[in-house]
Amino acid sequence: MERLRCVVERITYQNGENGYAVIKCRANGYQDLVTVVGNMPEVHVGSVLNLGGFWKVDSKFGRQFSMTEFEETLPATAYGIEKYLGSGLVKGIGPKFAHQIVAKFGKDTLDIIEDDPDRLLEVYGIGKVRVERIKQSWQEQKEVKNIMLFLQGHDVSTSHATKIYKTYGDDSLKVVKENPYRLADDIWGIGFRTADTIAEKIGFGHDQYVRLRSGLLYALNQLADDGHCFAYKNMLLKEGAELLDVEPSSLKEVVEEMIRNEDVILETVGDSGDKDKDTAIYLPPFYFAETGVARRLNEIYGGEHQLSFRNEGLADRIQKRTSIQYDPVQLEAIQTAVTSKIMLLTGGPGTGKTTTTLGIITAYRESGAHILLAAPTGRAAKRLSEATGMEAKTIHRLLEVKPPEGYQRNAENPLEGDVLIVDECSMIDIMLMYNLLKAVPDTMTLILVGDVDQLPSVGAGNVLRDIIDSERYPVVCLTKIFRQAQQSRIILNAHRINQGRMPDLSNGKNSDFFFIEEEDPEKVPDRIVELVKTRLP
Repeated sequence: MERLRCVVERITYQNGENGYAVIKCRANGYQDLVTVVGNMPEVHVGSVLNLGGFWKVDSKFGRQFSMTEFEETLPATAYGIEKYLGSGLVKGIGPKFAHQIVAKFGKDTLDIIEDDPDRLLEVYGIGKVRVERIKQSWQEQKEVKNIMLFLQGHDVSTSHATKIYKTYGDDSLKVVKENPYRLADDIWGIGFRTADTIAEKIGFGHDQYVRLRSGLLYALNQLADDGHCFAYKNMLLKEGAELLDVEPSSLKEVVEEMIRNEDVILETVGDSGDKDKDTAIYLPPFYFAETGVARRLNEIYGGEHQLSFRNEGLADRIQKRTSIQYDPVQLEAIQTAVTSKIMLLTGGPGTGKTTTTLGIITAYRESGAHILLAAPTGRAAKRLSEATGMEAKTIHRLLEVKPPEGYQRNAENPLEGDVLIVDECSMIDIMLMYNLLKAVPDTMTLILVGDVDQLPSVGAGNVLRDIIDSERYPVVCLTKIFRQAQQSRIILNAHRINQGRMPDLSNGKNSDFFFIEEEDPEKVPDRIVELVKTRLP
């Protein structure tokens, strides 16, 4: 690491949220101004900085000093003090008054402001009201510096220190000293491990309640990242004990206290006789999302069907309009879709989900219905739009998401239409499904399409499979692989794998499926890169 001592001449860019700044500095041994980049909260023109970091060459902006360690000292020369005060750092002092104050007190200026600020009345034009403003502003700046020095002295990064100060202001030191684990609860980007490191530095006890509570919440969040909506109690105790390096038994009372405080929610989910195995522990958002999805599905399913259909000859009319010959299971799906408030259409690749969806849309169009189409991703929405010739939106766009306000379509401002068809539902996690169903009015018909054998959503929950497994709503499962799809060995092998059978690994000139054998694991990444860069294009 290299050191750079410099005076800030100009601030080119400063982000108020994370403290990232680009500054121009005058440094010893450098004729031209030096560009410094990094997280430097509350830095001002005239500040004297002692920096640690390294030199780099940016392709666009040239040579820069990338700062990783940051310490500010007060300027020592009259010129530096004048520039420092004239930067707007202290409310009540601009360039004009900075010049007059330094002309009066010289190098003693900062000592005067710190120890005897009433002497500023000796400067022409400065009255009692302005002196009071200067006193208050100087104290605020000093507090910020003290907080930053304390946090950085305990190995808190500059960007984290900035977030802490932005969140708690002058209470930052008090919060960190009393309960550093609050940082993990309150500040996005500061997790349990960071808070735990800070707590260890300031001497927090290994088995204090606030530490154990924060660690258990972290463990639940980690499980949610792995796709789980809840943890069995014995599972949480085991994960928490490993994370916190304590005995599982010492966490039982902590869990009970967290339940009493509603930090987590408990639900009995089994009857094995082992309480720890039969108890589910939820983070509240996932509990309310799960119960909310179940409630909304029942409310929509029990809602009144608004549309009327001429069922006689429906199959013939649909096949004539679409020019598609449907098999009996596909026709059953179309019939079920127009008679049920909720219907699930599932099946593996090549089984005709898209053509069946087109038939359902045609049937609803015949009745004059207003149809909405949606999918979880932009690519899936585009594919659905191309297949149907209608506009399909991502779920987020359908719900009119506006950060940070959130979903504009909700229970108070529901979606408008008669039918909502959602494709690729295996990708929808529990939180997104809850927000979607809140915006679906009870009068709307809901059709969910997806392949349960695809990978589940990235977020927590296995929503499509769980809804199907509940056996509460009509499900039509397509199993026949159509002729066009039979030409694809990718599709045929996908079905063989789902059936527990060995895929066909023979390679052929006209095949879309290739098996490439490589015995040496270390060569596999290079082979994949070669395929992606050369072979596949």
